Amino acid sequence: MSCLQVFSQEENEQQETVTLKGQIINIKSKSGLSGAHLFNLNTVNGAVANRQGYFDFPAKVNDTIYISYLGFQSIKLKITNDLLRGNELLIELHEKREQMNEVVVKLHKLVGVLEIDAKNIPTDKFARIHISGLAQTYEIGAPKVAYTSAIASLFNPVDAIYNMFGKKPNRLKKLKKLRDQDNLRSMMEEKFNRELMMEYLDLNAQELTELLNECNYSDYFIKSASDLQLTEAILLCYENHKAIKKGSTIKKRDKE
Repeated sequence: MSCLQVFSQEENEQQETVTLKGQIINIKSKSGLSGAHLFNLNTVNGAVANRQGYFDFPAKVNDTIYISYLGFQSIKLKITNDLLRGNELLIELHEKREQMNEVVVKLHKLVGVLEIDAKNIPTDKFARIHISGLAQTYEIGAPKVAYTSAIASLFNPVDAIYNMFGKKPNRLKKLKKLRDQDNLRSMMEEKFNRELMMEYLDLNAQELTELLNECNYSDYFIKSASDLQLTEAILLCYENHKAIKKGSTIKKRDKE
């Protein structure tokens, strides 16, 4: 009986949420990284470090904390009993080294006649809208025409995400929380590394791009949009796909 009681007490301690404290610094200069982001990947909670890089953040054993800062390599920290029992953490981030891709500048010959020049300006099939308060425009994607064969549909990344959300609804809930919770929205507006999305969708960068292309979003939008915009794009694509699967549309459902 005493052994069972000790085991029960240890299990309760592991499930207890405590405040994780520490500082996030630049490993070279040892200076605090003001505004560094912390995300609890398990509970989908976020926090921002203060001007000196200090933070306090709720966590419990087995939670995974994702720590990021613009221009630095992001890390994931697995919470253990030793971390929670120790002193304040000192988290060091390395600067990120990225190779610039080659940029090709194309010349468009204009003659000064509106009717002629308008035909020479490159266009695409993607509509864009501007949302008040955001400097960047949104692109409205639409699901592509359904596949003509069952074999082809097996390679449709939208179907893969649709099936994954059906089997693992917690991933869908986490993405929706990133989109809907005010403090998380503001943090996602500043992020452009796609790492959180890839974590929750279990996709690499190439697979994420293929998914958004299949949802009819252009490469320009995928490269320039914030993580918040891409999260909303994927959720909209999922809702459209879900409506098509059920033989309805979002517009019809909204009218009801």
